[in-house]
Amino acid sequence: DIGKNIVGVVLQCNNYEVIDLGVMVPPQKILDTAREVGADLIGLSGLITPSLDEMVTVAGEMARQGFEIPLLIGGATTSRAHTAVKVAPRYQHPVIWVKDASRSVPVASRLLGEGKAALLAEVQADYDALRERHAAKHDRPLISLAEARRRAPELDLAAVAPGPRMLGVQVLADYDLAELRDFIDWTPFFASWEMKGRFPDILNNPASGEAARKLFEDAQAMLDRIIAERWLTARGVFGLWPAHADGDDIVVHTEAGEVRLPQLRQQGEHRDGVPNKALSDFVAPGHAGVVDHVGAFAVTAGLGGADRIKAFKDNLDDYSAILLEALADRLAEAFAERLHQRVRTEFWGYAEAEDLDNDALIKEQYSGIRPAPGYPACPEHTNKTVIWDLLDVQAQTGIELTESMAMWPGASVSGLYLGHPDAQYFVVGRVDRDQVNDYAERKGWDVPTAERWLAPNLAYNPDD
Repeated sequence: DIGKNIVGVVLQCNNYEVIDLGVMVPPQKILDTAREVGADLIGLSGLITPSLDEMVTVAGEMARQGFEIPLLIGGATTSRAHTAVKVAPRYQHPVIWVKDASRSVPVASRLLGEGKAALLAEVQADYDALRERHAAKHDRPLISLAEARRRAPELDLAAVAPGPRMLGVQVLADYDLAELRDFIDWTPFFASWEMKGRFPDILNNPASGEAARKLFEDAQAMLDRIIAERWLTARGVFGLWPAHADGDDIVVHTEAGEVRLPQLRQQGEHRDGVPNKALSDFVAPGHAGVVDHVGAFAVTAGLGGADRIKAFKDNLDDYSAILLEALADRLAEAFAERLHQRVRTEFWGYAEAEDLDNDALIKEQYSGIRPAPGYPACPEHTNKTVIWDLLDVQAQTGIELTESMAMWPGASVSGLYLGHPDAQYFVVGRVDRDQVNDYAERKGWDVPTAERWLAPNLAYNPDD
């Protein structure tokens, strides 16, 4: 939502009227409002991968309902390739991917002015080339799921982390924001304002240093007020349990019984003996005779922010509204970083001697990982519902899950803890029909449901 709000402000500053419908808006409401106000353009922003399917739906509905106005696509999960391959073919009128807020005005002005024909010709040539490359990429064969499983990495059982110092669920009801402040990664903060560069070097960039320093000063001043006046509340919950791997599933042992977290496995044919990984490979299998453990967490620093942001917007202070959103987001990520550190050194305690500064934490120079559903190593989002059930997240923290598996407040982070020193992040990539069918069976779904949730990773067209 931060990037979308910046786009809105940039367009308004250039004399465009913007009707912002908010987040998680049903497609028909978007189209009904566009007709009602006589919109010249419709813009869609996507933060998580299910948003990509919604964009395809909106494009198809625009075609079905006779729209002719351009459709602009942007947001964290979108790309030129996805727009060219998935969205544009559903709507015969202009569909344009807008890389960032700085491009929104020139794109809008060309679409609504004399430069439209030239822009559409450029985009058409670019999209045709992207579709050709995409088709060639998807011609590359995948190995079977059975073969991928045979190529799984072998876990070093001797390195399995010792048992946690405390098991079960722990709640952190009102975490100290002043403590979290010290764990903020500022580089993504500047990126959200479309200032490229690594912190703190960005403050001395000859081209953007002055603006970056002013933004950083404003952020520090607002952080002071957030903490002193308690604008935001941070809440978290985490749990640690015995666990084992059963094939590609992680099986968690709770007091109420076993809970399964099905994982996806890479099916690309790797060269030089590189294994085909799944997250379950980093948990000891049940037959190994070794007791392993996993954890899960959910944290937020966005509670209380919505009313304050609305007040800023009502007072026409968009800058402060966006700044508060960006800081809440950074504090939530800092909470996830700090809690993971405490889990490693204190609650689980497998790395009690760890002594890393914030820069080393940002570079992930520690043992273990915290993979999040929806990210490349576990791209399917619905495992969040398992985490919510394991931890009773909504009751303990106030973080809700939407139907599309977005977290609300948006300044929230959730995921798993894996403690093995060999655990690493990776990209699952494309998956074939055999794995989709297998995953559907393990999730208790029919195949079309699995294909819908795995749509960004499918190596085939479900309609073929």
